[in-house]
Amino acid sequence: MVVGSNGQKCLNSKLLLRSFRPNQPTSFMKNLFLKPVFLAVAILVLTLFGVAGYHYAIGYPAWATMLAGIFIGIILLIVFKMLLTWLGPLVRKIPLTIVTTVLSGFLALYIMRMYAFRWPSILFYALAIFGFVCITLMTFGLWRIIKKGNIKGGVVLLVVGAILGFLGIFGFNSLDGDPYIEENDASTSLSIEQLSAKGVKDPSQKGKFEVDVFTYGSGTDNKRPEYAEGVRIKTPTVDASLLLPEWKGKKKKWREKFWGFGVDSFPLNGRVYMPKGKGPFPMVMMVHGNHSMIDYSDGGYAYLGELLASRGIIGVSVDENFINGHWSGDFGGKEMPTRGWLLLKHLEQWEKWNQGDSPELKGKVDMDNIVLVGHSRGGEAVSIAAAFNGLDRFPDNGNEKFNFNFGIKGIITIAPTDYRYHREISLKDINYLSIQGAYDSDETSFWGMRPYHRLTFSDDFTGFKAGLYMNHANHGQFNSSWGRSDFGAPMKWLLNLEPLVSGEEQRQVAKVYVTGFAETVLKGNKDYLPMFQNVDLAQDWLPKETYMSQYADTNKEVLVDFEEDMDITSASDGIRLFAENFKVWREMELESRDGQSQQNNALVLGWSHGANVDKDSVPVYNIELPDMLTDFGSADSLVLSMAMGDISELKIGDKEDGEIETPKTGFNFSIVLKDSLGHMASVALAKENMLPGKIKTKFTKFKFLDKDMIGKETETQLKSCYVPMSSFLKKNDSLKLDKLKSIHLVFDKDSLGVVVLDDIGFYGKSQ
Repeated sequence: MVVGSNGQKCLNSKLLLRSFRPNQPTSFMKNLFLKPVFLAVAILVLTLFGVAGYHYAIGYPAWATMLAGIFIGIILLIVFKMLLTWLGPLVRKIPLTIVTTVLSGFLALYIMRMYAFRWPSILFYALAIFGFVCITLMTFGLWRIIKKGNIKGGVVLLVVGAILGFLGIFGFNSLDGDPYIEENDASTSLSIEQLSAKGVKDPSQKGKFEVDVFTYGSGTDNKRPEYAEGVRIKTPTVDASLLLPEWKGKKKKWREKFWGFGVDSFPLNGRVYMPKGKGPFPMVMMVHGNHSMIDYSDGGYAYLGELLASRGIIGVSVDENFINGHWSGDFGGKEMPTRGWLLLKHLEQWEKWNQGDSPELKGKVDMDNIVLVGHSRGGEAVSIAAAFNGLDRFPDNGNEKFNFNFGIKGIITIAPTDYRYHREISLKDINYLSIQGAYDSDETSFWGMRPYHRLTFSDDFTGFKAGLYMNHANHGQFNSSWGRSDFGAPMKWLLNLEPLVSGEEQRQVAKVYVTGFAETVLKGNKDYLPMFQNVDLAQDWLPKETYMSQYADTNKEVLVDFEEDMDITSASDGIRLFAENFKVWREMELESRDGQSQQNNALVLGWSHGANVDKDSVPVYNIELPDMLTDFGSADSLVLSMAMGDISELKIGDKEDGEIETPKTGFNFSIVLKDSLGHMASVALAKENMLPGKIKTKFTKFKFLDKDMIGKETETQLKSCYVPMSSFLKKNDSLKLDKLKSIHLVFDKDSLGVVVLDDIGFYGKSQ
């Protein structure tokens, strides 16, 4: 029998409708559950739904939630089966070429997203669909013009597609920018006398020495001519087999094929920036982090090496590119001991040259005055090197003997890691500085402050430790060759790069602080010490940005650091603590953006009161001192560290956080000192300090990506604040600092706020 097209359509429609007739439930359920393949699928799905329901704890019996899960599974199976059965005939009408084209395109996109773009699915496919629409319009436009001769219609489609594409690209890039620019503006009318006004020279300015630049190395490097025929001094190789047993498998095969050497013959390659003169000169040795191993990193610190050398300090930039990550894999931190050990092997070679193995370098180096500088993983490596420096053997394999003991006086960590090596490094009696950018999308938290908090000093140690946090600085621009983006394409297209300072500005900060540190630690120049205590004193040497600095040395006597125990009413040495009229009063461990520990506890105080609050209702935090701790007559300043807290903790009525008016630059309060005779004096914290506001960041073009990839929009970073004791005596010269009885923080300046406080105490006479 021959059926026409109309008849065939009617027949198909009747068959389709018949499959859903209510009088045939048995047939439908039979097809649904009794076909072997579908039955297997149904059993698997219902089992998983039942297991999920059994463990879905919502307060009902487990058997009940299990049955509910199975019931939901059955409903979904029936609905999907009916839907797909209905769609089946429609799908069969789609030409096979369209199906294969769409499926092949989707599979290609899926593979690209998984192994190349690695963007979040919803963002990748949404942009892919948008791009598909734009390209389809333009393709059809060209097809109409060329094949159909319809110029007018084709041009319209072509123009519409091009405009949509342009608007899409423009809109995508317009998401760049700093939405918190006004909140992050820490400008203030407070005038602070700069170090330059006291005659201190800008440490970023070149010195009087001429600079000799050369390289040393194996002399046989297959990839780096500067370490092959370009070397001035040849060096032996070193065997790192016991330190890096992970050099195996494809990492070993491909790396040795690329570099031409293995783990048993690592080269000692370095770039030298040498002051011309007799010497001996102190040395700063620098090391890069885990950038791509074929995008060589060691030349990116020439700006520091040349500056240091011009000021009479030897600069050395070490090559460790051969253990960086790339197509052959990343060692995932297993190489961290090797990074630190290689620095010590370089120093070992320098000591040999200094003793006469190289006539050119004999007596050139003061091996008792060395600073190590590390960037990224190199920042963690310099801490490891400082720890290994005093050991006899490698702690992870005692068969590797150590014999170093060099005069490492200080370390500088720039945007460092502090979690790659499985051993937590805690140092003692060494100068320390860490620098971090708030817009670092590689190391998104200030990990350098964790070694800062772990670092301890003996009573007779004369050094210091400091931290510097800078807004709008990223990870890579501290190295002149890494570029503006912390990620490579295509991930870098998601980054919000517009708010970043320029590379020159970011490296200016490194010049000021690295050179100032070297001058202080290696040459004993104390003129620069105040800028580590308070970054505000160096403003005219730095780009106009928001900074926070922390500082400590043995002259800083901390009375309350909130590290003792869980008792919020007491501190060490019998100090008593009490808070009155606060809505928030707690001690907490500070967290990084992603919820990890900063390894530091602090006090959180929150208050809210009217502008005309009576005296008895003003929030006051009291620190009562025992008789044994009352003599602070020789102290220069009262010191504390502070940051703005989370205003949402106050839970003020139904107001959203954005509706609550809060200061941009930190909360001001009065500090009151009382002696045992009843004399007192009060000074406002903001009178002597530029109070830190919150630094908020937007790392990517989309806020939801920041939340998923980065974490919180802000990270609590403290700033050391100082109030001179002379300010209290000006208010009341009867105050007896040698009979001090109590310290009171009186929150009478702002009607509401949340503040984070730490390390409250006194700072003694300058070193």
